[in-house]
Amino acid sequence: MNHAGPVAVVTEVDDVTADMVITELNKRGVPVVRFDPSDIGDRLSLSARFGASRAATPAGHLRTPSRTTALEGVRSLYWRRPTWPCFEHLDDQDARFAAAQVRHGLGGTLYALANCRYVNHPFSNYAAEHKPMQLAVAERLGLTVPPTLISNDLADIRAFITEHGRAIYKTLRWTPYRRGDGVGLTTWTEPVTADEVDESVAEVPHLFQARVDKVADLRVVIVGPKAFAIRIDSDLLDWRADYSALTYAPVALPANVEKALTAHLEHFGLASGSFDLCITRDGDLHWLELNPNGQWGWLEDETGLPIAAAFADLLEQGASTP
Repeated sequence: MNHAGPVAVVTEVDDVTADMVITELNKRGVPVVRFDPSDIGDRLSLSARFGASRAATPAGHLRTPSRTTALEGVRSLYWRRPTWPCFEHLDDQDARFAAAQVRHGLGGTLYALANCRYVNHPFSNYAAEHKPMQLAVAERLGLTVPPTLISNDLADIRAFITEHGRAIYKTLRWTPYRRGDGVGLTTWTEPVTADEVDESVAEVPHLFQARVDKVADLRVVIVGPKAFAIRIDSDLLDWRADYSALTYAPVALPANVEKALTAHLEHFGLASGSFDLCITRDGDLHWLELNPNGQWGWLEDETGLPIAAAFADLLEQGASTP
């Protein structure tokens, strides 16, 4: 176990959630090195050596303006919200080349640290972000999943919506959009009817789901062995659309549901994740989705739950086995 080295926090400059974890680590005297892949160049340099010592992990260092960190000494890596450089000062072909070198050179080295704990490993995050995989695993684990269709077949989509009466549409993957004036846009979960769907759906697969008659939502943040369940009350179909309309309450999670959610994370090799479920009028829980790197900072502010401390516990411990 590597208890002496720093925790590496890989994230963008403005990340309040990462700040909360770093503050907790600082209180414990745990050294932290924070950087973003887009810092590469004057603010971030990497040297990694392979093949000379038959070591399990690459030898070398990361250098930021404030410290130099030995790759072999990193005890844990908190992969939060990193951004990658786009090299706008280069022409398109050179920019694509440079970006690929950073992702596969810096990124590949960070993915190969054998003796550190990942929260979470980027490859595990990537696998778990695919909603069809999430849905299949949740169903296999006995969680209640609303009837769901992923399709670009117009006839099948209209038949599914008609069959279930009330249906919703949501994205398979959040993608940033901006209007011509630069204002950011997003896609909320929305109700949809059969006559609203036209031939344009044939271009790509879409996700449609039977609408659950819910009374509240549930966000469950699991961090290693600890689970934090927060009931979110509102009159909204998608509670993310208006945070000012929400009220929060910590709740106890049924043991069988907690076990299944933990197994869901273990399936993907994740140390942590944020689940969204909803509560029906009968008190049943319906599984909706997993965000392997979901936001939770505001939930700690609203409820006082020690989520940042749970992340610090995990990162402070480092890898359980070399």
